[in-house]
Amino acid sequence: MGDRVLIFYGSYRSDRQGIRLAEWLVRAFAERGASAELIDAKVLDLSMLDRMYKEHPKGEAPPAMEALAEKIRTADAFVFVTGEYNWGVQPGLKNLTDHYLEEWYWRPAAIVSYSAGRFAGARAGLAWHGILSEMGMVVVSSTIAVGAIGHAFDATGEPAGDGGAALIGAFPRFADDLAWWTEAACAQRERRAPPY
Repeated sequence: MGDRVLIFYGSYRSDRQGIRLAEWLVRAFAERGASAELIDAKVLDLSMLDRMYKEHPKGEAPPAMEALAEKIRTADAFVFVTGEYNWGVQPGLKNLTDHYLEEWYWRPAAIVSYSAGRFAGARAGLAWHGILSEMGMVVVSSTIAVGAIGHAFDATGEPAGDGGAALIGAFPRFADDLAWWTEAACAQRERRAPPY
């Protein structure tokens, strides 16, 4: 069985352009042999953060929150697909992420950013690097940034144009980097339990 990779996507907008990128990533990781799953914040629709998962009495967290906690705990790696909103991160993805803490620890994470403009969500990607590090993940150095997201995929969801070509070109190194860190983290957890 390949690496268990959760791919998180957080837009709640009615005309979501980045969902095609997230879905393509699921397929691209699966083609490499990973067990990839899309975690769509809009579909899960967790409440605005009031209580973190760990703050609920055992067995009393909402069912969707409980199910996602188990998926996070048993995943080998994470990919965060983030749009850029006013130089910052998407609130839907940030809200989903903040419901958990210890569940994220000691696993690698990678960032894929996008935007309608030419900066390709780079500022959001930079912000997520610090957020994910603070939450106990090892953020890999390879990133993907897709600009002009509305033109980067065709009607069937396949990469198109210059943006799509750049995505296809960047993905192998990105996936290799994440797989290397995933293997390293898995081997270390087998060798020695995390310190906390």
